[in-house]
Amino acid sequence: MNELDDVLRLLVAAGTGLLIGIDRDMNDKPVGMRTLALVALGSALVSISVIEFQNLRDHPDAISRVIQGVVAGVLTGVGFIGAGVILHDAKAKTVHGLTTAATVWIAAGLGIACALGAWLLVAAAIAVTLLVLFVLGWVERRLGLK
Repeated sequence: MNELDDVLRLLVAAGTGLLIGIDRDMNDKPVGMRTLALVALGSALVSISVIEFQNLRDHPDAISRVIQGVVAGVLTGVGFIGAGVILHDAKAKTVHGLTTAATVWIAAGLGIACALGAWLLVAAAIAVTLLVLFVLGWVERRLGLK
Protein backbone atom coordinates (compact mmCIF):
# COMPACT_ATOMS: atom_id res chain seq x y z
CA MET A 1 0.00 0.00 0.00
CA ASN A 2 1.19 3.52 -0.66
CA GLU A 3 0.41 6.51 1.54
CA LEU A 4 -2.29 7.91 -0.76
CA ASP A 5 -4.02 4.52 -0.76
CA ASP A 6 -3.82 4.45 3.05
CA VAL A 7 -5.42 7.89 3.27
CA LEU A 8 -8.21 6.77 0.92
CA ARG A 9 -8.85 3.74 3.11
CA LEU A 10 -9.05 5.95 6.21
CA LEU A 11 -11.45 8.37 4.49
CA VAL A 12 -13.72 5.60 3.27
CA ALA A 13 -13.72 4.03 6.74
CA ALA A 14 -14.74 7.32 8.34
CA GLY A 15 -17.38 7.78 5.63
CA THR A 16 -18.95 4.39 6.33
CA GLY A 17 -19.19 5.18 10.04
CA LEU A 18 -20.68 8.56 9.20
CA LEU A 19 -23.33 6.96 6.95
CA ILE A 20 -24.39 4.58 9.69
CA GLY A 21 -24.44 7.42 12.20
CA ILE A 22 -26.95 9.40 10.15
CA ASP A 23 -29.67 6.93 11.19
CA ARG A 24 -28.63 7.11 14.84
CA ASP A 25 -28.65 10.93 14.79
CA MET A 26 -32.01 11.02 13.00
CA ASN A 27 -33.43 8.84 15.76
CA ASP A 28 -31.86 10.98 18.51
CA LYS A 29 -29.60 8.19 19.79
CA PRO A 30 -26.55 8.86 22.00
CA VAL A 31 -24.07 7.54 19.43
CA GLY A 32 -24.18 9.28 16.07
CA MET A 33 -22.23 10.29 13.00
CA ARG A 34 -19.12 11.60 14.70
CA THR A 35 -18.74 8.71 17.13
CA LEU A 36 -19.29 6.01 14.52
CA ALA A 37 -17.01 7.77 12.03
CA LEU A 38 -14.30 7.83 14.67
CA VAL A 39 -14.84 4.16 15.60
CA ALA A 40 -14.48 3.11 11.94
CA LEU A 41 -11.54 5.45 11.42
CA GLY A 42 -9.80 4.15 14.54
CA SER A 43 -10.25 0.54 13.48
CA ALA A 44 -8.87 1.30 10.03
CA LEU A 45 -5.96 3.28 11.43
CA VAL A 46 -4.89 0.51 13.80
CA SER A 47 -5.22 -2.12 11.07
CA ILE A 48 -3.31 -0.09 8.48
CA SER A 49 -0.61 0.78 10.99
CA VAL A 50 -0.08 -2.85 11.85
CA ILE A 51 0.08 -3.90 8.21
CA GLU A 52 2.31 -1.03 7.10
CA PHE A 53 4.73 -0.61 9.96
CA GLN A 54 5.24 -4.23 10.86
CA ASN A 55 6.11 -5.02 7.22
CA LEU A 56 3.71 -7.94 7.28
CA ARG A 57 2.52 -7.57 3.70
CA ASP A 58 4.81 -10.38 2.59
CA HIS A 59 3.58 -12.71 5.33
CA PRO A 60 -0.19 -13.33 4.93
CA ASP A 61 -0.28 -15.72 7.90
CA ALA A 62 1.21 -13.02 10.13
CA ILE A 63 -1.34 -10.48 8.85
CA SER A 64 -4.11 -12.88 9.80
CA ARG A 65 -2.78 -13.28 13.35
CA VAL A 66 -2.27 -9.55 13.77
CA ILE A 67 -5.75 -8.73 12.47
CA GLN A 68 -7.17 -11.26 14.96
CA GLY A 69 -5.40 -9.40 17.75
CA VAL A 70 -6.56 -6.04 16.42
CA VAL A 71 -10.14 -7.26 16.18
CA ALA A 72 -10.02 -8.54 19.76
CA GLY A 73 -8.59 -5.28 21.08
CA VAL A 74 -10.80 -3.01 19.00
CA LEU A 75 -13.95 -4.92 19.81
CA THR A 76 -13.15 -4.86 23.51
CA GLY A 77 -12.98 -1.06 23.35
CA VAL A 78 -16.04 -0.93 21.12
CA GLY A 79 -17.85 -3.08 23.66
CA PHE A 80 -17.30 -0.42 26.30
CA ILE A 81 -18.78 2.23 24.03
CA GLY A 82 -21.70 -0.01 23.11
CA ALA A 83 -22.36 -0.98 26.71
CA GLY A 84 -22.59 2.69 27.59
CA VAL A 85 -25.63 3.15 25.34
CA ILE A 86 -27.59 0.09 26.48
CA LEU A 87 -30.20 0.96 29.07
CA HIS A 88 -32.31 -1.55 30.99
CA ASP A 89 -35.62 -0.41 32.47
CA ALA A 90 -36.53 -3.11 35.00
CA LYS A 91 -39.94 -1.60 35.77
CA ALA A 92 -41.01 -1.44 32.12
CA LYS A 93 -39.14 -4.68 31.36
CA THR A 94 -37.47 -3.10 28.32
CA VAL A 95 -33.95 -2.72 27.00
CA HIS A 96 -32.92 0.25 24.85
CA GLY A 97 -29.79 0.91 22.86
CA LEU A 98 -29.03 -2.54 21.46
CA THR A 99 -29.22 -1.41 17.83
CA THR A 100 -27.02 1.57 18.59
CA ALA A 101 -24.49 -0.72 20.30
CA ALA A 102 -24.58 -2.99 17.24
CA THR A 103 -23.84 -0.03 14.97
CA VAL A 104 -20.67 0.65 16.96
CA TRP A 105 -19.59 -2.93 16.35
CA ILE A 106 -20.37 -2.84 12.60
CA ALA A 107 -18.54 0.49 12.26
CA ALA A 108 -15.43 -1.14 13.73
CA GLY A 109 -15.75 -4.06 11.33
CA LEU A 110 -16.18 -1.73 8.37
CA GLY A 111 -13.06 0.15 9.41
CA ILE A 112 -11.04 -3.06 9.38
CA ALA A 113 -12.49 -4.08 5.99
CA CYS A 114 -11.58 -0.63 4.60
CA ALA A 115 -8.04 -1.00 5.94
CA LEU A 116 -7.72 -4.30 4.10
CA GLY A 117 -9.10 -2.77 0.91
CA ALA A 118 -11.93 -5.30 0.73
CA TRP A 119 -14.07 -2.85 -1.26
CA LEU A 120 -16.79 -5.27 -2.42
CA LEU A 121 -17.20 -6.47 1.16
CA VAL A 122 -17.34 -2.86 2.40
CA ALA A 123 -19.96 -1.93 -0.21
CA ALA A 124 -22.10 -4.99 0.56
CA ALA A 125 -21.83 -4.51 4.32
CA ILE A 126 -22.71 -0.81 4.21
CA ALA A 127 -25.65 -1.53 1.89
CA VAL A 128 -27.01 -4.24 4.17
CA THR A 129 -26.41 -2.12 7.27
CA LEU A 130 -28.28 0.86 5.81
CA LEU A 131 -31.08 -1.47 4.66
CA VAL A 132 -31.41 -2.85 8.19
CA LEU A 133 -31.33 0.58 9.82
CA PHE A 134 -33.52 2.57 7.44
CA VAL A 135 -35.83 0.07 5.75
CA LEU A 136 -36.34 -2.34 8.63
CA GLY A 137 -36.64 0.60 11.03
CA TRP A 138 -39.42 1.98 8.83
CA VAL A 139 -41.09 -1.46 8.70
CA GLU A 140 -40.96 -1.76 12.50
CA ARG A 141 -42.58 1.65 12.92
CA ARG A 142 -45.17 0.92 10.22
CA LEU A 143 -46.16 -2.35 11.92
CA GLY A 144 -46.24 -0.69 15.32
CA LEU A 145 -43.44 -2.82 16.67
CA LYS A 146 -41.45 0.24 17.80
